[in-house]
Amino acid sequence: MPKKLTLKIILQELKKLYKPPKTFLKWRTPIDLTVVTILSAQCTDKRVNEVSKSLYKKYKKPEDYVKVSQKEFEDDIRSTGFFRNKAKNIQALCHIVLQKHGGKVPESMEELVKLPGVGRKTAAIILHAAFGKNEGVAVDTHVLRLSRRLGLTKHKDQGKIEKDLMKAVPKKEWGIVNRLLVSHGRAVCTARSRKCSECVFKKNCPSSLVLGKRDLAKG
Repeated sequence: MPKKLTLKIILQELKKLYKPPKTFLKWRTPIDLTVVTILSAQCTDKRVNEVSKSLYKKYKKPEDYVKVSQKEFEDDIRSTGFFRNKAKNIQALCHIVLQKHGGKVPESMEELVKLPGVGRKTAAIILHAAFGKNEGVAVDTHVLRLSRRLGLTKHKDQGKIEKDLMKAVPKKEWGIVNRLLVSHGRAVCTARSRKCSECVFKKNCPSSLVLGKRDLAKG
């Protein structure tokens, strides 16, 4: 009888396969990371990394984002999608960072989630990558899909999934959960046409096509 998968076992196996960076987004400073993480919503990291090449030449600190018009900034980020809302949030965020935080991105979950456009997923990424803090598990589309497929949660709500994952491993591991699951989600456990025959978990995954199982991510 194949043993039941746990997040601890999954992380142990994925660490052998992948060596992901602290974040898949290119950044220099905490404000850079905050901006590009917001831009990555409903957009691929590849596209955001392309946009950031030109963005970083023009914007280096919070002051640079607030001194241009919203229209100008919208044009600079247009290809990331939802650019009006993203521009509005990023400029508002930079105003708050300047006025309330001395121009520095706050280093706590409590303060980060108060900023426009920043939810727990974004905050968790910023805290882990920029400040080396594990304050949550960033649940994006990959993490949501794999958590359900691998039987780590039955929930569909990001907040509830995050709580399940946080309970499953020690706090020191929270930051790497997203990076490893995203790596596997891109390489093997894809949204469409998942490659179960190539998967290290093919013999004990509750969604394994090799075992004739249905996709729990769609349940």
